[in-house]
Amino acid sequence: MPDFNPSIILYTADALNDRGKAVLSQFPQAERLEVKQHNRLPELGMNHFKVKSDVLVLGKLKTQDIKWSGRSSDYIAPSLANGCYGACTYCYVDRHKNVNPITLFTNIDENLASIDAHVISLAWPKPKNQTDSDYWTYDIGCNSDISVDYDLTSGIQQVFEFYRDHPKAKATFATKFVNPGMLDFDPKRKIRVRFSLMPSHVSKLVDVRTDSIEKRLAAINDFYDAGYEVHVNFSPVIVYSGPDGDKKAWRNDYRELFRQLDAAVRPDVREQLKCEVIFLTHNQHQHQANLAINPKAEELLWVPELQESKVSQFGGWNIRYEHQLKRKMITVFEDMVRDEIPWCEIRYIF
Repeated sequence: MPDFNPSIILYTADALNDRGKAVLSQFPQAERLEVKQHNRLPELGMNHFKVKSDVLVLGKLKTQDIKWSGRSSDYIAPSLANGCYGACTYCYVDRHKNVNPITLFTNIDENLASIDAHVISLAWPKPKNQTDSDYWTYDIGCNSDISVDYDLTSGIQQVFEFYRDHPKAKATFATKFVNPGMLDFDPKRKIRVRFSLMPSHVSKLVDVRTDSIEKRLAAINDFYDAGYEVHVNFSPVIVYSGPDGDKKAWRNDYRELFRQLDAAVRPDVREQLKCEVIFLTHNQHQHQANLAINPKAEELLWVPELQESKVSQFGGWNIRYEHQLKRKMITVFEDMVRDEIPWCEIRYIF
């Protein structure tokens, strides 16, 4: 876990409710500066990494939109935060901002009221699907890493309590950090943590400033014992050749990762552990930014001979693996999972 200690806190006036003031009180040494909008920050004179280390933003989320997902969850909840301490080279959240520090939204009560009204409007009992057999599931961490946010505001524990106690709703989030403080909370299996995994040497290059794969693997049993439901998230799957040109290098590395997972997880934890698999989508704007801050990563991420262009729903110029090639990659991945960790159900793969 990072030792996040911001030197400057930017805030909007409407973010300084009791929750916002409590966050300010945690960092009395930080310079404070009021801004008009949480998503339009002044020039800070800091590079990409220093902004993530030194700046915290407090804002109020204006729109409480709840979007259908059908993959990691039934729905995507309104954001509790935006941005992350980590600096993963493929992060879609970073694509849309020149700088992207952690922004905490302090109107959490509005967030939870929106969820409560939404879930009450849905059919019950919930139709069984791959997201969950019993509860309507909401992804609470699409734009941030909840494991980091948990230490910055007591509001995240309030959110955990809401989902733990709700008769119809369940929360889920993916993470690249291991927060021991979360083990003191008993979610009674109503919160699903999805630890993101990839081959360790690749993670060290592209999962910048996150906890190691070894640490994430070692945490799975502990989080299950604390009362969480624990899944894993093979995302993004990056296809690469070895230094010697071996085109099967990525396959061999994933086989080794699966064996590490098999060794790390107890039999009782395996019974509930499932996975999701998402192959890499990259972005031209992010590619250009990475060439300046992490060019070695781009040797893995930007491989035009394997990829095709796609304009995203937001107008961004993205690249993904060519569709016929990707179909073969998916088959290969599914076969490797069956070979190495047959106990691990793939919830979805694309």
